[in-house]
Amino acid sequence: MSLTNLLVPTYRQMLRTLSGWLEKARTQMPEGDAENLLSARLAPDMFPLSTQVRFACVQAQEAVFRLRGEALPPSIGMLLDEGRNGGERPGTIRDAQGRIAETIALLDGLEPAALDGEPDRPIEHGLPNGMIFDLTADDYARDWTLPQFYFHLMIAYAILRGNGVDVGKADYVNHMFAYLRPGTMPSAR
Repeated sequence: MSLTNLLVPTYRQMLRTLSGWLEKARTQMPEGDAENLLSARLAPDMFPLSTQVRFACVQAQEAVFRLRGEALPPSIGMLLDEGRNGGERPGTIRDAQGRIAETIALLDGLEPAALDGEPDRPIEHGLPNGMIFDLTADDYARDWTLPQFYFHLMIAYAILRGNGVDVGKADYVNHMFAYLRPGTMPSAR
């Protein structure tokens, strides 16, 4: 499987799922309560929901540029800054959904083999704390970007679920219903 065929559909479907969870929060809760969720944290030493959303978007966007061997555009730095400051300036659910939509638009604009360069091409991945990881393109996709993306996605899910938003397993795997064999959906009791 190519990196484009693995990453782009995964990011796209799960970002749409994340936007759907935020929409459920917006429609299920009083407006102020829904917006306050953006400041909610799973644990005191973790980033809030607003940051989890932005960092999930960062993972998808960074992968596009790193795997094509391109410099990261300033927009990723801005998204990181928004995320790091999410506790003080969480924005709105519509803002978060806008960031998701921007990320999906980037993914939708890619050529069919956009991320399929050299699988052994070296990628130097530096973190703000000074740590640097030396990876191949394949290592980066498998061991960094996908796990980090799912980490932020699942923390967002846990924050929403833990704060009373009615999301469950079917909301997490909503994309799987496209593969459901006709006549096999259990009937409601």
